[in-house]
Amino acid sequence: MPAKKKASPKAKSSRLITASKDLVADVALANLILFDHEILDGFGHVSARHDKDPERFIMSRYVAPGIVTPGDIREFSLDSEPVPDRGEKHYSERFLHGEIYRARPDVNAIIHSHAPPLIPFGSTGAPLRPMYHMSAYVGMGVPTFEIRNFQNDGQMLIRSAYLGRSLASVLSDKPMVLMRGHGATIVATSLHLCVYRAIYAALNAKLQMDALRLGDEVNYLNESEVEYCMEGVESTNERAWALWKKESSGKKR
Repeated sequence: MPAKKKASPKAKSSRLITASKDLVADVALANLILFDHEILDGFGHVSARHDKDPERFIMSRYVAPGIVTPGDIREFSLDSEPVPDRGEKHYSERFLHGEIYRARPDVNAIIHSHAPPLIPFGSTGAPLRPMYHMSAYVGMGVPTFEIRNFQNDGQMLIRSAYLGRSLASVLSDKPMVLMRGHGATIVATSLHLCVYRAIYAALNAKLQMDALRLGDEVNYLNESEVEYCMEGVESTNERAWALWKKESSGKKR
């Protein structure tokens, strides 16, 4: 009898992932899109709640966002432990994902980035405010996480469940939270919407800085405009996703 062929590492890996292939592909692609838009660089991470088990989420193993592939995606419990544990290295800040998913049943995607335009707003008293219709969700409120209020030993990263819970408590029911001296964490009901919000949060910050430099009073969106624009603009985010997918999928890495 002919010898049985050994399964390739990629085949073995795919059998360990129970989330849908489409979701796995989208999480990998979201990393590339956000890298191409300079939201993520060699650092940062993207996750999505498991589409078949709400007590799990998926994200990449320890790989730079710009080179993530579907084969790098792994599953995690809400305790932020890999399922199964293959003895691989994982992002040390995965706890922020698990604890936010635990605290926010409405959240199905999370992006943590160090996008430069957002850093000044997390480290000063200047609040991030909604500049235009594309970033209206900023008007829902953007709190700032001050890690010194929870741990004051010089640590800046969310490397424990305790700090993950602390971040989730400051995020509360908002769409994003700034992290003083660190970056920002954005959440949404879907992965595509979360990518949209991460990109436009950074663009909003750039525009707000430009407006503030002009020296005149800035006329931000008001409450009714925020509500109306969120309903109208965010519902069309799939159009942007289709463009970003085409752009990022066609690039040689």
